[in-house]
Amino acid sequence: MKHSTLFNRCALAIALGVIAIAATAAPVIDGNKVSLRMLAPHARQVMLDLSQHSPIAMQRDTAGWWMVTTPQLAPGMYTYLFLVDSVPQLDLGNAFMVRDVGNVRNLIIIDDASAPISVAVRNVPHGNVDAAWYESPAVGYSRRMLVYTPPGYDQSPQHYPVLYLLHGMGCDESSWLELGRTAQILDNGIASGKIEPMIVVMPNGHVDLQATPGVGADNMEQPGFLHKHDMEGTFERSMADIRKYVETHYRTRIGKRYRAIAGLSMGGYHSLYVSANNPDDYGYVGLFSAAINARTGVEVDLYKDLENKVTTQLKQHPWLYWIGIGKDDFLYKENAEFRAMLDRNDLHYIYHESQGGHSWENWRDYLQIFLPLLFK
Repeated sequence: MKHSTLFNRCALAIALGVIAIAATAAPVIDGNKVSLRMLAPHARQVMLDLSQHSPIAMQRDTAGWWMVTTPQLAPGMYTYLFLVDSVPQLDLGNAFMVRDVGNVRNLIIIDDASAPISVAVRNVPHGNVDAAWYESPAVGYSRRMLVYTPPGYDQSPQHYPVLYLLHGMGCDESSWLELGRTAQILDNGIASGKIEPMIVVMPNGHVDLQATPGVGADNMEQPGFLHKHDMEGTFERSMADIRKYVETHYRTRIGKRYRAIAGLSMGGYHSLYVSANNPDDYGYVGLFSAAINARTGVEVDLYKDLENKVTTQLKQHPWLYWIGIGKDDFLYKENAEFRAMLDRNDLHYIYHESQGGHSWENWRDYLQIFLPLLFK
């Protein structure tokens, strides 16, 4: 039986007698600050590992409770763990958790009621999400994708534009929903009039897998970053299978004007090459912290002659070509060189540079910027 690193480290903590008893209350959110508690009477040090922040020291009272109140937090989604003498532990007083690859963390949401687009659940009309299985001849077996349909889809004969939204390495078809808060962003943006009603298709970009772990025939395979056939052309070819299923099973508007593709990291790589090789098919492209260069040793026609392909694509004046990346992202240099190529060829694009690196904090923000630009 395989055990996660977190499980093993927590088991060690139990053996040493330092494991914490769960906090008796859920996190307390007061304005933009969050207060957290946990009982660890034998611990020498407890830290809060909060996304977007360096670890924050927690203070111990005489009964062994460790407490902390965060600084003011910007609206958004935050994940966290407790570090009990450097051993990561979940907050058992908080039932809300999320998985990123093989790591599980607690989550909290800070909303700003005045903002028209938010990652929080609000009292607005909600869209639905289908788990759709489709046949993929390019891959050789059936696969799963998640499809968001906007509020009112089931009651209306209307046809809708489509965004194909692709995940990064180590993620799966559930990641944009669970980590990216895509359904909440869409629901809130559509309700406020900032985002056009649309269908959003989230396929699994790892062609060696049918679906997210625990759902496909590979059963309970542990999540991992790299698979044998990642980024070697098979997924790009399989996009024709995905589109065929979507356009025959959903009420979609057909044509480049009503079709977009975007993705993060590996999904940005897929979006780059799918759109460059099919310039007549996608009128909107979003590259979020995208990998740009073909991987070493991969000799596939899809990845060759990128400069000429992208030049041809952008000379046809798509409605949007959007690039976003953080200043500290490990893919920053690849993106800078790609933009230099676009500039050298006098090609139009929109560029957004943010703080931080290769993180869901950035990708959620990019999605909230990108979606309102589509299908206007």
